[in-house]
Amino acid sequence: MATSAAVRDDRRRPKDRKQQIARASAEAFSELGYHAVSMEDIASRVGVTAASLYRHYSGKYDLFRAAVLGLGEQLVSATDFADDDTTSAPGDLWERIVAALIDTSIKTRSSGGLYRWEARYLAPADQTVLNDQVKLVNRRLQRPLSQLRPGLDSRQRWTLTASVLSALASITDHRAKLAANEMRRLLADMARQLRDADLPPHPVDDEPGPAPRRCVDTAGEYEMILATALRLFNEHGYRETGMDDIAAEIGLPASSIYRFFSGKAAILTAIYRRAADRVSGDASAILTTAPDARTAVERLIDAYVWRSFAEPELAYVYFAERINVPPEDRAALQNIQRATVEAWVRQVVAARPALSAVEARFAVHAALGLVVDIGRLVGYQNTEASRQTVAGLLRVLLLAEGGDKSAHPSISGDAAPSA
Repeated sequence: MATSAAVRDDRRRPKDRKQQIARASAEAFSELGYHAVSMEDIASRVGVTAASLYRHYSGKYDLFRAAVLGLGEQLVSATDFADDDTTSAPGDLWERIVAALIDTSIKTRSSGGLYRWEARYLAPADQTVLNDQVKLVNRRLQRPLSQLRPGLDSRQRWTLTASVLSALASITDHRAKLAANEMRRLLADMARQLRDADLPPHPVDDEPGPAPRRCVDTAGEYEMILATALRLFNEHGYRETGMDDIAAEIGLPASSIYRFFSGKAAILTAIYRRAADRVSGDASAILTTAPDARTAVERLIDAYVWRSFAEPELAYVYFAERINVPPEDRAALQNIQRATVEAWVRQVVAARPALSAVEARFAVHAALGLVVDIGRLVGYQNTEASRQTVAGLLRVLLLAEGGDKSAHPSISGDAAPSA
């Protein structure tokens, strides 16, 4: 009887059950984060019991690994044709590769953020696999790029293709709506603009600016706690950092932290509030003094890039840990973020009247994410060349600027926004 029941169960089980599990797990991990997801969560999304998941996967990490590397493999598989194409003109091959990547990004929009922000929880060997997947897609893009722009050096090629991938993946970071065909057209335009962007040469003697000063005792315990928690969240992740870790790093008893914060979640909320307030404050100061919309956008870009390179931990944690902000605080912070994005959008539309507000919104989200992605690519080297490169790419996305970026104001400490 048991054997007969098992046969009936096998007949009822969909043939694509493993694919259903993979999709559900990718969406769950992307929405909630690796640590917040349980086998039961994924099972309920698929409509099976948690025990049935073990027929396909050994545990949660196995599911997570398959989800992340599966997303990377989709990008690889979608562009496999490029390796065999030896006859297409470089421009045509570029467009075909980009179109395939756009289709994949749209198809995986609800889960694509997983490999961008949660992949840090992969084991080292699996992280290497993901890195190799992304490198392969970059190299496929670089093949037509090197023919279209033979004067680029290796650093410039990697910067441009990484920027293109960042822009295409940016739709996973927001939920702005646009018809699929319009989204494809807009993303393809962004990719083309970034491909054709002029990059400043990398000077041999370009030295990093002074490193930001670490919080010291004289800053007070409150600031020490925030600065230390931010650094640990950046290095190890929010979920992997405990209150005891923060206290030990500062050299204080954990009870001292509770005089300022009710718990770790309250610290993360304070960090987010600080980041949101600084970006919002920069926008307010700039928009009250800029003589026109184009100047306003240029100054917004300069301030955002400067702040991101001066405080790279804050820039990264702001994107990577947002799913860990407590629900009761998340709505208010999201409203601040939306208001800031909309302030940028209004200026972009005023500077480029041919661009609709929806199109500008996609461009702004792509620009903000690109700062983090390219900042990480260059190791957040706080040099004039690095800042100028990133700011130039944002001008391409938001103002459709080309030409020599050296004509734009430099982003130096003297032009830094107020704290």
